[in-house]
Amino acid sequence: MASPAGLFARELAALDIPALARVSVEADEARVDAVLRRAVAAGRPDAGGRLDLADLAVLLSPAATGRLEELAQAARETTLRRFGRAVRLFAPLYVSNACLSSCTYCGFAKGLEVARRTLTVDEAEAEARLLADRGFRHILLVSGEHRVEVSAGYLVDVVERLRPFVPSISVETQTWSDDTYSRLVAAGLDGVVHYQETYDRERYAQVHVAGWKRDYDRRLSSFERAARAGARRLGLGVLLGLAPDWRADVLALAAHASFLARRFWRTEVSVALPRIKPSASGFPPTVVVGDAEFVQAHAALRLFEPDAAISLSTREPAALRDGLVRIAVTTMSAGSSTEPGGYGRPGTAQEQFSISDERSPADVAAMLVGAGYEPVWKDAFPLVDATG
Repeated sequence: MASPAGLFARELAALDIPALARVSVEADEARVDAVLRRAVAAGRPDAGGRLDLADLAVLLSPAATGRLEELAQAARETTLRRFGRAVRLFAPLYVSNACLSSCTYCGFAKGLEVARRTLTVDEAEAEARLLADRGFRHILLVSGEHRVEVSAGYLVDVVERLRPFVPSISVETQTWSDDTYSRLVAAGLDGVVHYQETYDRERYAQVHVAGWKRDYDRRLSSFERAARAGARRLGLGVLLGLAPDWRADVLALAAHASFLARRFWRTEVSVALPRIKPSASGFPPTVVVGDAEFVQAHAALRLFEPDAAISLSTREPAALRDGLVRIAVTTMSAGSSTEPGGYGRPGTAQEQFSISDERSPADVAAMLVGAGYEPVWKDAFPLVDATG
């Protein structure tokens, strides 16, 4: 039985995302110019008003791709004004690749003949201590969707074990009930990450064939349950290349981020736009989102939601990551492994996907320093106004 629609599901239903996507396709140079001027003006301290979804659609348009340098500069100025030169570093810690869901694009999908492994609590602690020795104080616990091997009790035990030496712990696992989120927060959890993957219901059903994750509305409302339980960081995203219209997905993601920022104003909201990468699933992208469009999407999101953190993983190559830090990204992983036990004993389990940036955490930190940024290894950094 499908879950009932949550608060944002009802708000999303009232939005005409396909119509907004058509605005993006039909936007011309004159409209792009007008929205860019408004975006620059909206970023000034004495300006009122913010961009709306129709403006975002214009900034995502093919016509705006030709104005990428101007768009990137406006986003850079907004990022510096709101976040300064601080970039938070984090590491994913994969505790299990066991999974009971069948998602056609995922290297952990049930039914794939891959090497499976679930870390014990002691092994998870050992991995976390390796990451702590490399400087990380913000760790994201990641797993496949397996309610037995990665139970609520197991996650609570891992969080409690790591909390004394890891100040900031988030989870990217299956969705949970209000009670489980409350237990995790009480154990020391402060962040929840869930990617909707695609907001297109029809496409969602096509790629989520079986398992808990097939329930679109349960996944969509997971942030509302986590926020009510006291999670103070919410990370959401879409998997670019999964649905035919990537712009529609970015528009829906932006609407979701805006909703969460308004409804749960005590939380920090972050967004991410990962692209499909090679995995054991063999899933090819439905549409290829090129580097120029990828940069455009990040810059447009920054102008639409100036206060949202924007996260970037090691899925992307080093040069592109280095460039996006100078434009819109405020949080990034470094030295990542996407297999359980991959930091201490690499090669013992299937990775979720291939990474592209293989630099060490120290190398990424050095890049940031060289570019005039401050690597932040610990907790969240406050929003700043560089003009005040």
